[in-house]
Amino acid sequence: QVQLVESGGGLVQPGGSLRLSCVASGSIFIIYGMGWYRQAPGKQRELVATMTRGGTTNYADSVKGRFTISRDNAKNTMTLQMNSLQPEDAAVYSCNAHVVITSKGEYNYWGRGTQVTVTS
Repeated sequence: QVQLVESGGGLVQPGGSLRLSCVASGSIFIIYGMGWYRQAPGKQRELVATMTRGGTTNYADSVKGRFTISRDNAKNTMTLQMNSLQPEDAAVYSCNAHVVITSKGEYNYWGRGTQVTVTS
């Protein structure tokens, strides 16, 4: 099993910044992709940003230029630097990892999420 734990959520004013972190642990052979998703009340979960093991990034149009994803493959950690936060960014942000576990196969794992609140 792989466990993902997020941290760093909180409450900020519009225009403020937060840095989210995700730590992966467990029976990991390789993590091919890691990413952040978010879900606001009444809405479906949506992609925020992803990063491959080789460093290729993908961002939702709504966060380009404001959010930056990074990862440390050696430590199995990932961060999301969020700047210029707006009320529409408020959501539960969840960490996702696409992993290969030796002798088992490919799986997607999710963290339990961290709350980001942006005041109006």
